[in-house]
Amino acid sequence: MRRRIGELKAMAEDSLDFAMDHMMQDRVDTFFRVEEGLDEIDHTLALMEEELPQIHDLSGAMRLEARLDFVEERWDEFDSEIRQRPRRRRRKINMADFFKAAGGGGGDPSMGRSEINSPTDAYRALGLDYGSSMLEVTQAFRLQAKKLHPDANDGDRSSEPELRRILEAYQYLKEHLSLSNTEPPRHSS
Repeated sequence: MRRRIGELKAMAEDSLDFAMDHMMQDRVDTFFRVEEGLDEIDHTLALMEEELPQIHDLSGAMRLEARLDFVEERWDEFDSEIRQRPRRRRRKINMADFFKAAGGGGGDPSMGRSEINSPTDAYRALGLDYGSSMLEVTQAFRLQAKKLHPDANDGDRSSEPELRRILEAYQYLKEHLSLSNTEPPRHSS
């Protein structure tokens, strides 16, 4: 995350330099608005850098990552306006892939073998019947995550593989259910 913050700071500075060179004469009003926005981004990134050493749990890291995603989006808006280009489409980061990469010592997350390959696998990992609603999926995930998280186990990280597995199951079902845009049908057993 520290690297992402540093890269974003450098990109914001480059955008400001580009704006000064290319906007000052033709689009002065826009330049001042963009300059103010880029200064705000720089200030926010500095605050995030100060907070980084104080993050010791997954929820804190996820909150900071969400804030960083938002700041990157804002930077992209300003940079697109400066360079007069369409905004880029960003690839969403799947937290299960993030954990797989982190657990495997880095590398390509797609190279790791997944235990969750179908909705049935995902429901089973969360201890739910096939066809459970997204609300039930979320509740089961939160309950299990609270039990398995190292903070709930006096810092014992031995349950992290299972935590990764239920997170992967949750992410899989979240994507699966949002793609179908409906709750899956219940199968009679």
